[in-house]
Amino acid sequence: MEFTPSKLNMYLFAKLPSAYWSGVRVSSIDENKCIVRVKHKWFNQNPFKSMYFAVQAMAAELSTGALVMLQIQKSKQKISMLVANNNGSYTKKATGLITFTCIDGKKVREAINQAVETGEGQKFWMQSIGKDEVGDQVSEMNFEWTIKVKHS
Repeated sequence: MEFTPSKLNMYLFAKLPSAYWSGVRVSSIDENKCIVRVKHKWFNQNPFKSMYFAVQAMAAELSTGALVMLQIQKSKQKISMLVANNNGSYTKKATGLITFTCIDGKKVREAINQAVETGEGQKFWMQSIGKDEVGDQVSEMNFEWTIKVKHS
């Protein structure tokens, strides 16, 4: 698959429909950074009229996972990936357009190189920061990814 925002958003529709119908969309991606946006609306809100935490988590996870998928494809290796752990903190009500940014592409490349060189699975943490339209941080999410080279 080509890693463009439109291709990733079609992937969301097919493979992660709950994220797609919640309004989660990839805005941009390159080998170092992925930006995912989601707009607060009636169908993704909590009873307190802000964005439900799970919608924020889906957007944040996608900003990290898309980078892992991109780097795996670039490596031309068969590598499995899975979230092993995650945590998050919420610092402000999420209303309006929320942008999640992950800039950990280098961490992924290093882990893939290590997995290929050693044949051992690797674990690494990636961070995604969610900000509202005025630039205030609303949440911080961290995901521990595991990768492992598949042997035929």
